[in-house]
Amino acid sequence: MSRQQALVQHLIELRKRLLLALAWLVLSFISLLWFANDIYHYLATPLLKLLPEGSSMIATDVAAPFFTPIKLTLFCAFAISIPMFIYQAWRFIAPGLKSQERKLFMPLLVSGSLLFYSGVAFAYGVVLPAAFSFFTATTPQGVAMATDISSYLDFVLALFSAFGLAFEIPVVVFLLCKLGICEVSSLSQARPHVVVASFVLGMLLTPPDIISQTLLAIPMCLLFELGILASRYWAKPSHFSEAARSEAGA
Repeated sequence: MSRQQALVQHLIELRKRLLLALAWLVLSFISLLWFANDIYHYLATPLLKLLPEGSSMIATDVAAPFFTPIKLTLFCAFAISIPMFIYQAWRFIAPGLKSQERKLFMPLLVSGSLLFYSGVAFAYGVVLPAAFSFFTATTPQGVAMATDISSYLDFVLALFSAFGLAFEIPVVVFLLCKLGICEVSSLSQARPHVVVASFVLGMLLTPPDIISQTLLAIPMCLLFELGILASRYWAKPSHFSEAARSEAGA
């Protein structure tokens, strides 16, 4: 088989995998669309519980009551579809991986997905109530807190993304050690820098309040320690990482 024919076959296989994943995304979106308003109400519950009696959220854009729940539903459909995208990516690249690489790849993808979901759940169950309690408590007297539904959704999705990505730290640390890029001892010595970086990232990725910043920085530090612990026991550099370093040195 010529190189051009092999490339065409790979592109056909890639298109097939993408179409299957996108079909799952569309199916998930259509299935959730009927419940779009209920999903948004569930997302807004942490704020609605803290609003003064008689207050409510508002929509400053005419089309916002329609498009905002749909935007949230699309995000939920994508979150649900992550395992399918991972599975299709695995099916596409698995034939080209060595046995040891295949054993490493899938567990990392599964654990990465679970950690992302855990970060989103932590943001919803812990961070949002704490942040909104702070915001409502510091509202000046005589000012009515009326949050726009579109602004609220953008705020929450940004927070979900920040915490979902931050919870990937153990996977990143494990990969750095497994591939021989870093050593566990050097990462352990970098703890003070990691703590400072965690609080700086918490300041940049979260709303400008000390509560949400701290609630992001502390889990990041703990997850870094979890990554070091996992690396110490299971991330001995593999033979293919050693070969890659040898080639780089040559």
